[in-house]
Amino acid sequence: MQNLTRTLKKLIYFWNRTQVPIKQPVRISKIDKLIISLICIVISIISSYKLLLVSNLQSSVIFSWVLSFSEVLISCLFLILVSRKENPNINSRQILLIISLLLIVQAIKSIFVSIHNPLSIIVPPALIISQGMGSITALTWVSIASLSWPDSLIKINSNLLLITLTCSCFVSVLGGKIRSRAQLLQLSIFVPFGAFIAQWILIRNEKISLTDNQEFFASNGQIFSDSLLLAIIMLITILFIPIFESIFGLLTKARLLELADKEKPLIRRLSIEAPGTFEHTLLICGLAEEATRMIGGDIDLIKTGSLYHDVGKLHAPNWFIENQDGSINPHDEIDDPLKSAEVLQAHVDEGLKFARKNRLPKPIADFIPEHQGTLKMGYFLHKAEEKKLKINESDFRYKGPIPQSKETAILMLADGCEAALRAMDINASDHEALETISKIVNSRQIDGQLDDSNLSKGEVFLIKKSFLNVWKRIRHRRIQYPTTKNNTFS
Repeated sequence: MQNLTRTLKKLIYFWNRTQVPIKQPVRISKIDKLIISLICIVISIISSYKLLLVSNLQSSVIFSWVLSFSEVLISCLFLILVSRKENPNINSRQILLIISLLLIVQAIKSIFVSIHNPLSIIVPPALIISQGMGSITALTWVSIASLSWPDSLIKINSNLLLITLTCSCFVSVLGGKIRSRAQLLQLSIFVPFGAFIAQWILIRNEKISLTDNQEFFASNGQIFSDSLLLAIIMLITILFIPIFESIFGLLTKARLLELADKEKPLIRRLSIEAPGTFEHTLLICGLAEEATRMIGGDIDLIKTGSLYHDVGKLHAPNWFIENQDGSINPHDEIDDPLKSAEVLQAHVDEGLKFARKNRLPKPIADFIPEHQGTLKMGYFLHKAEEKKLKINESDFRYKGPIPQSKETAILMLADGCEAALRAMDINASDHEALETISKIVNSRQIDGQLDDSNLSKGEVFLIKKSFLNVWKRIRHRRIQYPTTKNNTFS
C-alpha cells in the first residue's frame, strides 16, 4: 500500500512539473467593457424581442422573454470567455469585432424575415473569425449564431440548418489553418459547391413558400442562386480580410507569410546594411523554428518574428560585432561601458520605432523587446566592474519586458544558444553541446526570464533537444577537394 501511495505521489509530482502555468489574459479597460456589455445586451434584445409582440402580455410570455434574453446574453459572455481562453493576448478591438459580427447577423435575421437560408449569413463571418482569432472561437461563434434566431427554429428547414452548421464548422476548422490567399479562394469555391450538392440531395423536393421579390435569395426553390450568393459573399469577405487585419489588428497566417518575404523593404535593408546581423537572424530562425515545431507552437509567427527581432541594429550596424570587419571597434574608441550599454538598449528602442513606421502587427513587434527581456549586458557590466565605476546593475539590463509568450521565449533562448553553438569545436560531442545549451537555458530560467512565457518544464526540455538536433545538422565537415592548375574538382 505504501508503494502504491509513493508511486501516486511521484506521478502527481511529475504531472505538476510538466504543467503549463496559467496565462493571464490582457486587461481590458472599463470603457471597452461597457461598450462590449452594451452590444451584448442589444444582441439579446434583438434575439428575443419578438416574444413580446403579442396583444396580451401574460406572465408566462414575460418569463419566456426573460429566459430567452438571459440565454443569449450568457451565450455572448461565454463566447468572449472562449475567445480570451484560446488567445490570452486578444484585445478589446478583436472582441468588439466578434460581438459586432454577431450583432450584424442577428439584425439581418430580424430584418430580412423572409430569408430562410442562413448559409450566406453565418459562413462568411466564421471565415473572418477563424482566420484572425482561431478555430475554437469561430466554432463557438457559429454555434451561438446558428441556434439563436429571433424567429422560432421550427420555421427554418432543419436540413438547411444542418447544412449551414456543417459548412460553417468546415470553414471554421480550415480557416484557422489556411496559410495563403490562394487557399482562401479555393475555399470560397469548394464550400458553396458542397453546399449546392448537399441542398440538391437533401431538400430539392421540398417546397417552402417565399415572397416573389426575394426570389434571388430564395433558399429551397433556388438552391443554385443560394450557392452563387454564398460564393460571391465569401469572395467579397476575402477581399476585405486585409482591411480587417489593419483595423482590428488581426494576424492571419497569410499575413505572416507575406511579412516573412525577404524582399520586404525592412528585411532587404537589414541584409544590405547589416549583413552579419541578417546571417545571425537566419541561423536563429532555424533554431527557433525547429524548437517551436517540437512543442507544437505557432511556426509561422516565430519564423516571421525572428526575421524582424533585430531590425533595430539598422540604426548603427557597425556597433555590433557581427557587422564589424575586424578593424576598429567603436566601443573600444569611446571606452565607456555605460554609453556602450545605452547603444545596446537603443537597438531595442529603435527597433520598435522601425516596427511602428513599417506598421508591423503588435505580435511581431513584441519580439523586438521580449527577445532580450531584462537580461544583463554581461560584457559591459564586467568592464564597468573592472574600471571600479559606481554603477547600478539595472543600468546594464535591458528594459524588457520579459517574454510574454512561448514564441518570444524560444527566440530568447535561440538567440543565446546560437553564438555559443557556432563557436563550439566541430569535434565536440553531443553531450558537450547539450551541456552548453542547458547552461544557457538554465541561466535564463534562474534569472526569471521565462516566468511569464507559459513554457512548461517538459517543453523546455524539448527545446533543448531541438537545439541539439539543429546543431548536429549544421556542424558537418566539408571535404578539401584536390585542385590542379587548370581544373577544380566539385
